[in-house]
Amino acid sequence: MREDIHTAGVPVLCVSCEARHRGICGALSAGQLVDLAKSTKRHKAEAGKELVGDSRSVERFSNVLSGVVKLTKTLSDGRQQIVGLQFAPDFLGRPFQSESTLSAEAATDVELCSFPRHALERMIKEQPDLEHRLLEQKLRELDQARDWMVALGRKTASEKIASFLLMIARNIDPAAGPERRGA
Repeated sequence: MREDIHTAGVPVLCVSCEARHRGICGALSAGQLVDLAKSTKRHKAEAGKELVGDSRSVERFSNVLSGVVKLTKTLSDGRQQIVGLQFAPDFLGRPFQSESTLSAEAATDVELCSFPRHALERMIKEQPDLEHRLLEQKLRELDQARDWMVALGRKTASEKIASFLLMIARNIDPAAGPERRGA
């Protein structure tokens, strides 16, 4: 691979990763990426596999590299409610929280890039741009959750399906910029 100003010093694992370009890792310098890559694990999970359990200790966070992750909340009577979907290059997890408040399951086969909680939280303290990137993503998730509530609560069945398909189309289109991903 040809090394240029955009790839100089960047770990091979990160060079073509969408999370480096459009996700949280875009806020990190080449040196910080090298530091994070030392404890990073890239792995795949089959559809249906639980990635994060509700009320479980959070030891690692992940970037979604491909596929779809389903986020669910378990109600007191045991029923589950889907509260969101995550696509590449979304960040899976909630920093500064030691226990998960929802479950994450691979809705399709997924590829993830995972790193220890302590490593990310240390980098957030060192790099304000990383904290800013995480905040932007969490605000996008909040906007998507609000749209999801409207879809579930006020739309007809055909409008719900159309909204769902539009959300998927916006999130699987690699050319879609952040301004198109939210609705």
